[in-house]
Formats: sequence, structure tokens, C-alpha cells
Amino acid sequence: MSGGGPALEVDHLTKRFGAATALDDVSLRVVRGEVHGLLGSNGSGKSTLIKTLAGFHTPEPGAALRLYGRSMPLPMTGAQAKAAGLAFVHQNLGLIPELSVAENLFMHDLTMGQDWRLNWREMRSRARSIFGDFDLNFDPSASVATLSAVERALLAIVRAYRELMEAAEDHASRPGVLILDEPTPFLPRSEVDHLFRLIRSCTGAGASVLFVSHDIEEVRAITDRATILRDGSLIDTVETAQTDHSGFVSSIVGRSLGAYEGATKIRQTAEIAAEVNGLSAPGLGPLSFQIGQGEILGLAGLIGAGAERVPGLLCGAVSGARGYLRMGERHFDLATISPKTAVAEQIAYLPADRLGQAGVGALPVGDNVAMPVLDRLFGRFGLTSRAINTYAAQLGSTAGVKPNLPELPLSALSGGNAQKALVAKWLQTKPRLLLLDEPTQGVDVGARQAIWEALDTATQVGGMAVLVASTDYDQLASLCHRVLVFADGQIRQELSGAKLTKDTIVEACFGVERAA
Repeated sequence: MSGGGPALEVDHLTKRFGAATALDDVSLRVVRGEVHGLLGSNGSGKSTLIKTLAGFHTPEPGAALRLYGRSMPLPMTGAQAKAAGLAFVHQNLGLIPELSVAENLFMHDLTMGQDWRLNWREMRSRARSIFGDFDLNFDPSASVATLSAVERALLAIVRAYRELMEAAEDHASRPGVLILDEPTPFLPRSEVDHLFRLIRSCTGAGASVLFVSHDIEEVRAITDRATILRDGSLIDTVETAQTDHSGFVSSIVGRSLGAYEGATKIRQTAEIAAEVNGLSAPGLGPLSFQIGQGEILGLAGLIGAGAERVPGLLCGAVSGARGYLRMGERHFDLATISPKTAVAEQIAYLPADRLGQAGVGALPVGDNVAMPVLDRLFGRFGLTSRAINTYAAQLGSTAGVKPNLPELPLSALSGGNAQKALVAKWLQTKPRLLLLDEPTQGVDVGARQAIWEALDTATQVGGMAVLVASTDYDQLASLCHRVLVFADGQIRQELSGAKLTKDTIVEACFGVERAA
């Protein structure tokens, strides 16, 4: 870490949304040349702080912002932020899918440029040169809509990095601050390492990085210091090298929190809840397996191995399946089953796309969670917003959603709180089979624990069967009774009991089989 003075200073930052206080008198210092972490449970105020710095929110009176000692207005426009040396990568990445890679990369130049003539060949050549600096093989002419989630994240980060370096050229005394708001949830480990190298090259040039994350180990790996928020308040700023994992966890959740104790679990009954026979799709299967009543069955595998496709295929949310699903006396042809039929048969599905397929980000939280039970909420005067919000507030309170304001758009909640609301949305229907795809991706340790406990209760008390596809092997090992490991579209190993650990899942994913 550089020993220079402050690059970014925030003082007395408070932000309220109606009666809810998202940030309460928060002050923060990021010094020159350091990577500074910002941690906290989902809903702690991390994203609100970043969005306030970026000009999306107006803080309460009394807040102050300084960049390299210069007072800056709050809120700032995008042009003011860029000129001052601030570059952002937000959770939604800020890309336009309909435009090309090159157009997104040079978006600021295109919108602010004075020359109406565009040399597309030169633009594509410049883009290739920039991507080459980062060992990225992107086609500048390709539509961003065709990129994978990983590629989109990398494009957004390179764009922000480029803007930061351009600002530093104009003001050598202000090398800039790069703000990354949860940049890694959808990146594989190799790409996280690539990002970390890019961050270090940035700070090596004198710039600073504010790295917002829910992942404690990532923060420990990349940051020099870290600030912890809880319930909108600043709890502490620590030297990362002097703080162990448990120290971070205790500060984040406000108490000592041990690892979730669920490994080597034993099913309480041998009854079968669901049986899959001959499931196949292009590049997948045929697969046959059973899920017991009260059982949590995990599906694991490397990216592209096929595990992540199974939940959607079993309920008709993803087309192209063949095979059969049996639940009790009911048999379903997977080639014709529809999501509507699945819901009617008490099969619930929660996709990984939280604000796209799983929920409607623009709709209020109340409307999202009440969708499956609207028929219960009709009263004397029909279906009213008041009835929906009253019901949703009760459900949100039980699920621990913060802020518990049903009238807020789902997109206004943090990732963990949105996920708690969406899990509660389906648990209230008391499904016989719950299908989950990456249920804790981008979710902090406290919210993750709450979701796991809710699933455990539903399986133990109600006998619900759960099928969960995830790349979080540590959580699968703790939560599941069994884990099926996929490779090349096939089930290669089944792990349970003492053989079910994070290490054995990783080994199985890479084709290693331990001796019995």
C-alpha cells in the first residue's frame, strides 16, 4: 500500500429512503495507491454508498466528498466524476446489449465527442489494441448481447480502467480512483485472478481502488485495508493483513458465526419424493436419479458440465428435454411439461437470474412475492395494493428482508435481501419439490445462512425435497445430504456422508476419485 495522503474522503454521509435509513453518518478514507475493501451483509449500505458517489442518489444535507483534497459536489454528474478521476463498475455493468463491443468500450467518447464523423475501422483497431493489453480476445464488432456474463463483466472493467487512465493523463497529480461494486460473483476463479492482476497494475501506477464485495476471502486476497458496514453504519476499518476470516465475519454479522453445520446429514425418511428417468437434452444425459422426502440433493460440476441445466429442464422453464419425472402416482413427460403445470403440481423453480427470470426488478417487492398466492388475497373490494403489501410485509418480516418495505422495487433491494424475498415467495406455497439454481450467488454470509436455515426447516418440518445446482462447493458440502457430480453432461460420482466435503467435490469435478 502506498504511504500517500487521501485520494477519496467521504464525511457524514447519510441517506434515507422514506422512513428507512440506508446510510447513517458514514465516513470513509481511501489513500493513494491502496486497494480498499468495502464489506457488509446484503442491505448494509454498500451499494447505496457507491450509487451516492456515482450521483444516482442525493444524500441528506451535511455530507461532504473530497478527491485529492478538492471538495466535490454531491450528487455529481457522470462528466464531473470522470473529470475528477472516478471510474465505476456497477453491479448491472452499465452495458447496452444492442450495441457492439467497441461502441460500449468507447461509449463516453461517442456521446461527448464533437466530431460527427466516425472512423469505424480505426475504432475497432483501437479496441483490439486495448483488449490485447489485457490478454482478451474480444471481437470489437460483436454485439454485447452475444457475450457471456463473464465477458460482459470483463468488458465493463476494461472500460472503467481505460477511463481512469485517461483522466490520470490529464491530471498527473490525481491518478484516480477505480470503484468496483461487486465485480466478481459471476467470474470463474481464473478470471478473478486476472482481475486482481489488473487491479494491482492500476494501484502500481499510483491510482486507488475501492473494492466492494461480499466475499471475505477475495477481500483478504486483494485489499490493503477494509471498511465494514452493518445496517447502514460504519463498524470498523481494519488492516487486512492483521484480520483473519473470523474477525471479518464477526464484524459483518455482529456476532461470532461458525461454519454452517449441515454436513454428513442423515435423511429422516426413506420415502421417495421425486424420481427422474432418462432425462436428456442436447449435450446432457440420459440421467436417472431419485430425491427423497426431506432431502436436499446437490448438483455440482465445472462450468458447462451440465449440472446447472437440470433444474430448469425438470419444470419446463428450459425447453429441449426428454425423459420423465415421477412424483407419487403422477408421471410427467419432460418434453411437454410447462412451468404452469409444474406450479400446479407443487413444483417450484427459482432461477439464478434474480431480477430477470426469478423476479421482476421493476415491480414492487410485494407484487413479486405475492404472485403465487394472489387468489388468497382477494377481499371484499377485490385485490388491493394494501392487501398485497400487508401480506408481503408479514412474509418479509419472517424471512428477514431488509428494508422490509413491500412498495420498493425488487431491484432496490440488495442481492441477499432480494434472494431472501424470492426464496420466501416459493416456500410459502409449500412445494413438494423445490428446484434451485445458484441460490446464494452474490449473497453475503449472513443472508446465506438465513436461506440455508429456511431450507433446512422446510425439509425437516414439511418434508419438502430440494434440488440445488451450485458452484459453491463449500455450501453444497454443508447443506446437502448427497451431491451428484457432473462431467460432460453425465453424472460421474455421488458423494454423501463422510465423503461429502468441499475437497471431495472439487476433486470429483476434476475427475479425481478417492479410494473407498
